[in-house]
Amino acid sequence: MQFGISLLSNIAVKLSPEQESGMSTMAFYGESFKIIDQRKFWFKIRLAYDQVEGWVQKLQVQEISESQYEKIQFEIPTYCQELTGFIQTASKTLMPVLLGAQNQQSALLGHVFEGQTTAENSKLGVVNSALLYLNAPFLKGGNIPFGIDATGLSQMTYRLNGFKLARTALEQSKQGEPLSFIEESEPGDLAFFDNSEGIIDHVGIILPDHHIIHCYGQVRIDRIDHTGIFNSQTNHYSHNLRVIKKII
Repeated sequence: MQFGISLLSNIAVKLSPEQESGMSTMAFYGESFKIIDQRKFWFKIRLAYDQVEGWVQKLQVQEISESQYEKIQFEIPTYCQELTGFIQTASKTLMPVLLGAQNQQSALLGHVFEGQTTAENSKLGVVNSALLYLNAPFLKGGNIPFGIDATGLSQMTYRLNGFKLARTALEQSKQGEPLSFIEESEPGDLAFFDNSEGIIDHVGIILPDHHIIHCYGQVRIDRIDHTGIFNSQTNHYSHNLRVIKKII
């Protein structure tokens, strides 16, 4: 089996090996993966972090050995905690990387990371991280401050603080402990919402005073109660509450 690592700030992990394809997610700088298939210009990969699969351009990644891949899996990851950090490349040029870049792999790539990496590793840290994405536009499969979806927001805010979540709302909803009432929740807990068919398809992060931060058109703050999310702009409920989970 082959292995690889992302070379750039964020690369699209595509649903199919075509430029026009949609994204399943994005791979951050320094993110490792297994290569499970390939075409002339594309690798099909399985990300080590959350096992999401998809296609990446060969020019945007670097192959590594199995021993290098295994070594990465035993390291405690550190991430860029600022909206923008910088990598000094081997040629002494600067490359911007974004919030969430997995910077501890810079030495493997012959780079030097410049930026903040200290995490709070707490529920307060989750809330503070979420606020960094406020007003980011919705982008299906996105997980960066310039384009993100609802599950990307919850996954990234937990990831930045040292906690692992799956990539989809349904899989995330299977993690943690359920709470019986919204009054039992604390800032940093996750609220899940279902569609008309009863399928969980949305998630948000609980804030103080019965508010929630989530991605709906953009990352926004709305009110939440036992019914769901109330959108003050439209004056109606946009999402129906299914369950609240305590992850931390």
